[in-house]
Amino acid sequence: MNNLTAKISCFARAYHHRENKIQIFSDDKAFLLLGKEYDMIAQNMKQGVSFFLPEFKGTAEEGLRLIVNKQLSPSVLGRSAFCEEMLQSEKRLGCRQHVVFAAGYDTFGVRNDDESLSVYELDLPEVLWDKVEKIKEAGLEDCAVKVPCNLVESTWTQKLLEKGYNPGRKAFGSLLGISYYLNEQDFKLLIENIGKIMAEGSAICFDFPLREESREARINRTLAKGAGEEMKAAYSYGEIEKLLSECGFIIYEYLDDDAVTERFFSEYNLHNPECTVTAPKGVGYVLAVRKQY
Repeated sequence: MNNLTAKISCFARAYHHRENKIQIFSDDKAFLLLGKEYDMIAQNMKQGVSFFLPEFKGTAEEGLRLIVNKQLSPSVLGRSAFCEEMLQSEKRLGCRQHVVFAAGYDTFGVRNDDESLSVYELDLPEVLWDKVEKIKEAGLEDCAVKVPCNLVESTWTQKLLEKGYNPGRKAFGSLLGISYYLNEQDFKLLIENIGKIMAEGSAICFDFPLREESREARINRTLAKGAGEEMKAAYSYGEIEKLLSECGFIIYEYLDDDAVTERFFSEYNLHNPECTVTAPKGVGYVLAVRKQY
């Protein structure tokens, strides 16, 4: 199954939406986008219950719910909720361009109903091709302009400009899940290039691995390595702040795991005390704004 980590993230959003009335993050298109692969991923997760939960005893469905709530969903739902809350805030401040970096199977493009907001999705050609095919198969309408590229190469900026992106207008960039898979040099180069094409007052939102690592983070690292997508970096808050400053950004908002749990998971946990969700330890969440020189 190609693009496994991106599909598992989509699965986590789909499962959460299908199985819960009270939702941390509502994604009503993820299940449709995954199609038949939803059941394939669910079955694989059930078979791997001993890996995720060595002490678990119960039914396959109970095991799947625990795997999703304790391992797959916390990071995906937390960062998605934070990012789209920040996007709505930036829209109120006049932002009319949304750039989704390493878009994978993100569904904003098929959920967005704001015609005044231009949406651009950047990812590897094979990923975007597969996504387009899935969107067609599901009969979904997609407003996102696809920009096939490799984000490690600086040529992506020109490709984005050729697709209609306006560097003179405010933009919002989401870089969810990216910082884990790039080494520090490549991640900094990416942020530098984003800074070069973003107008003053534009913002970027991303999550990043802290140097302290939880059990959940170690399992995610093992899963990524098994899928051929090894995680390569970790940062302190000070290191991220310095990196962003050198690239022309200042941190406007920062949340740690406790803040994310309180802000986004409280209502869900209140209604689901038997299977609560907490943001993963060792992950930070940032909104950074392009500063004036």
